[in-house]
Amino acid sequence: MKRIAGFIAAAFIAFLPCQSGQADDAASPLFGIKLFPGYRDWRLISVAHEEGSLNDLRAVLGNDIAIKAYRDGTRPFPDGTVIARLAWNYEPSEDNNKVFGRRQSYVAGAPKEGVQFMVKDSVKYASTSGWGFAQFNGGKPVEETVLKTCFACHEPAKETDFVFTHYAP
Repeated sequence: MKRIAGFIAAAFIAFLPCQSGQADDAASPLFGIKLFPGYRDWRLISVAHEEGSLNDLRAVLGNDIAIKAYRDGTRPFPDGTVIARLAWNYEPSEDNNKVFGRRQSYVAGAPKEGVQFMVKDSVKYASTSGWGFAQFNGGKPVEETVLKTCFACHEPAKETDFVFTHYAP
């Protein structure tokens, strides 16, 4: 099972749609976060498949500070931690399924909801327990109303410093 999961993760990352990761320097409203140059080169924290209304594949990436905190088990996460979430439609691979002779292979399809960031700064984002949130669709920040729901969604994960994703070494 681990071998299959590793293969899926490697194939998933290899076929990620290419985006430059560059914006016109516009900051996300509410938290003032800008798109991080080079975020697509950050290390992989985990891969997940969300079912239900989300029905997506997602990769969670972290900057060096995030990766060190995950590996060391440091909670709360230190200031400077940045976690990125990328998501794609979850689609069957007809080409792969022809080889397998049945429907069993799924791949990343079209991107969903751009890239989302969680940024740890305990002073700047004190009102949201030290976390700032941002989302960029097509390199452009989303409107403030979208971001107002982020912290409330993460509150149930208070015990893990408001982060849902566990490190998958």
